[in-house]
Amino acid sequence: MPPEWTELVGYIASALIVLSLLMSSVWRLRVINLIGAVVFTAYGVLIGSIPVVLTNGAIVLIDVYYLVRMARDRAQGAYFEVVAVPADSPLLERFLHHHRDDLPRFQPEFDGLRADHLAWMVLRDGVPVGVVLARVDGEVATIDLDYVTPAHRDQRAGTRFYTTPGLFADLGVQTLRATASVAAHRRYLRDMGFTPTGSDVLERAATGAAAP
Repeated sequence: MPPEWTELVGYIASALIVLSLLMSSVWRLRVINLIGAVVFTAYGVLIGSIPVVLTNGAIVLIDVYYLVRMARDRAQGAYFEVVAVPADSPLLERFLHHHRDDLPRFQPEFDGLRADHLAWMVLRDGVPVGVVLARVDGEVATIDLDYVTPAHRDQRAGTRFYTTPGLFADLGVQTLRATASVAAHRRYLRDMGFTPTGSDVLERAATGAAAP
């Protein structure tokens, strides 16, 4: 391979590594970093540099290990844990305050925590990474907020929440209702098994599995 093409491979690998560090999502960071490490390994082979090959080969193995573990945990429903918390929980209030600027990106209709909210926090390794807030009126529970931090958004925390048995059963809830004025949030709800019933309003049964 001509020297200029060899250098181009090195530049591409470097750009991919830098790009991976700009990702807010842990999954995307690992995937792009893996691709960059593979390209860097190839670059090391082309220039005959054993240290470059060994270092980036090790990074490839590390990225593959964590990606496989993340995919396995997600498939087994073990990636996230759903825990009920009181609506006046200081931790819940602090979490919502900390992410107040990101919440309106997908759910601008959310107007704040209420005393009558049922609340659940989504945990990853014991650390809060998401929250669901709902209000119950008879057989209908309105989901006012379903939020996960950008770092874990790709791991489908909603699937864990909507397939957890017993969250609404004792309350006699038959239907879950949500409003989605943002296209990305509407797509997410449809992935979770919701179907449109009106302008920006979607519903699903309170029991049963979400869409895969």
